[in-house]
Amino acid sequence: MSTDAVFAAALDTAQRTVTSISQLSTSATVGLDTAYATQHAVIARRLARGELRTGLKLGFTSRAKAQQMGVDDVIIGTLTDAMRLDDGAVFDRRSAIHPRVEPEVAYLLGADVSEGMTNLMDAVAAVAPALEIIDSRYRDFHFSLGDVVADNASAAAYAIGPWAPVDRAGDLANRAVRLEVDGRISTTGSTAAILGDPARAVAAAARLAVRHGFTLRAGTVLLAGAATAAVPLPDSGVVEATIAGLGRVSIRVLDGAPDPDEKGSR
Repeated sequence: MSTDAVFAAALDTAQRTVTSISQLSTSATVGLDTAYATQHAVIARRLARGELRTGLKLGFTSRAKAQQMGVDDVIIGTLTDAMRLDDGAVFDRRSAIHPRVEPEVAYLLGADVSEGMTNLMDAVAAVAPALEIIDSRYRDFHFSLGDVVADNASAAAYAIGPWAPVDRAGDLANRAVRLEVDGRISTTGSTAAILGDPARAVAAAARLAVRHGFTLRAGTVLLAGAATAAVPLPDSGVVEATIAGLGRVSIRVLDGAPDPDEKGSR
């Protein structure tokens, strides 16, 4: 079995059993080529179980997030339908090891993104506020750059608020962002923390996609990156993100099994 397949099996098992593992980099050198090959192998295992790709996510686009994790390179990961939560749905806290949450901007592609496009934002049909739950499969949430790339950029779950046509959303370069838990402000920030302007995430995703074997097709959801440092997900409560002039999105966290009839719960 290849190195990336061995790594992928370990990470996939950790996610499915909600059990942390040692960093891959403690026993081997994990360069970006190996890391992305591992990530693709992890996703292949999930797709083989019936999951469907829904989008892509960027990581470390926020200076605060990069400083928090001790890395500074932008990375890319894959989203699937098993990670998707409806706005207002329940997230079972027990399904993650040590989850954190962050407010983001989400883009919906209305056309394929190709290298020859002069204005990549022309491919974007809509934009929305989003919440992403990240959950490193490594002990103590510590990892190298190669480790986190292999671990699918710590992707765990995401929820998206109401979509707005991109031509009506206006300039999102410096919108106030607020993250609340049970109505109390947990952290605040600005969309400017996302690469200086979240619109730059589309170009960043296109560049990384070409380099590391991803595609940006019509219908793809792109999480542009965090507008604040991630905060620990509470054991229970309502988590809500608000982006000024764009809207809000929320999830309900339970430290127990959600009602099976709860729409979009996981």
